[in-house]
Amino acid sequence: MSEETPGFEEKPEVPADGKPEEPKAAESAKDEAAPAGDESAQDVALLAQLDQARTALSERTTDLQRLQAEYQNYRRRVERDRITVKEIAVASLLTELLPTLDDIGRAREHGELVGGFKSVAESLETVAAKMGLQQFGKEGEPFDPTVHEALMHSYAPDVTETTCVAILQPGYRIGERTIRPARVAVAEPQPGAAPKSESSEGDASSDKDADAADNG
Repeated sequence: MSEETPGFEEKPEVPADGKPEEPKAAESAKDEAAPAGDESAQDVALLAQLDQARTALSERTTDLQRLQAEYQNYRRRVERDRITVKEIAVASLLTELLPTLDDIGRAREHGELVGGFKSVAESLETVAAKMGLQQFGKEGEPFDPTVHEALMHSYAPDVTETTCVAILQPGYRIGERTIRPARVAVAEPQPGAAPKSESSEGDASSDKDADAADNG
């Protein structure tokens, strides 16, 4: 057995200021500070993920809107092309029927549109009208080179502008599309002829002068 020195006991070391250290309190403070730092880092990471999600959502929304606009434009283009193709097909069909309609018109003018032929002709004209075919061209209307084709030309003292004086062949249109211009005979004012209004005024003044001379 070891011998113990009587009267000697081990004592903990005491700081100079006389206050013992508190290691447990310091360790607990460190433990509390560590979780607070971890929570801040987690908040930053969550905010970053939220910003990324918002950016991705905005990009996907923009892509969806662009695709929707492209689809709408595609539908409008297809519908426009469909209408155009239909109009071209109808115009081609009716153009082939124009000589027959001309024959019907001539037969009507000569009083030959009678009996069964009259019924068939009127049915054909009705079907053509339902498909949008419109006839135009009348005597006395001003000459318009965009819808009239002049086949004959003359001068007339009773017109004040180039006028359609005879319809040799009617014109046809479908909506705003002219499929055949009206073929007409036109007349222009007589060269050197005074307009009607001026001529009338001159005649009236001459009559007045003659009356004044007789009275004098």
